[in-house]
Amino acid sequence: MNLKKSHSTRPAVVLLSGGLDSATVVAIARAEGFAVHALSFRYGQRHGVELERAAAVASALQACEHRIVDVDLRAFGGSALTADIAVPKGRSAAEMEHDIPITYVPARNTIFLSFALAWAEVLGSTDIFIGVNALDYSGYPDCRPEFIAAFETMARLATKAGVEGAEPLSIHAPLLAMSKAEIIRTGLALGVDYGLTSSCYDPGPGGEPCGACDSCQLRARGFAEVGVPDPLSARFAPGASLSRTGKRG
Repeated sequence: MNLKKSHSTRPAVVLLSGGLDSATVVAIARAEGFAVHALSFRYGQRHGVELERAAAVASALQACEHRIVDVDLRAFGGSALTADIAVPKGRSAAEMEHDIPITYVPARNTIFLSFALAWAEVLGSTDIFIGVNALDYSGYPDCRPEFIAAFETMARLATKAGVEGAEPLSIHAPLLAMSKAEIIRTGLALGVDYGLTSSCYDPGPGGEPCGACDSCQLRARGFAEVGVPDPLSARFAPGASLSRTGKRG
């Protein structure tokens, strides 16, 4: 999908899920002067609303391009997001910090970053952005700084540009050490409309958040700590009607 052209000519591939974190990263990349080439995946996730939200975010934040790639991870399953496994609900903060949850999709970020790396090479880009977070991350192993550093090292060894001694590729993870509240504050300062995003692991048929999964709870806690209402709540308030952009008002 071709979107509005950025004023910058330095391209960056930005992984965009349609969630709060990745929307913030798109805004950060643009603020740093990059021309954003947003990359999303139809990976066999049980709910397609996140791709609708990714398209809305890419348009609103003026990505110069947004592509959706098909990679069907249902072939392997092993996650509540790609298989017929119940999404955990109502877990306490202590439970979220203990063990890796069933919503972890095996090797997902490794796979996504590999595709981003391939596109970056074609674009002549040395910059990839990803919205991983090591604080409010529900225990995912591929959201840790050690993983990002290791992938960056691998990318520099595995690419034509890296072998030929061009500028080394950088994996930018600007949210890595932020709390969810800090992420929200950053996004609000950059003009992110969080009403366009979707964070829920088990949304309803209209995309309404369940309010009880780990992701919904982390999001709610972040907005509470910032002291502002979550605009997503207004979208699904009783009596609200959907606008042409998918927002209720």
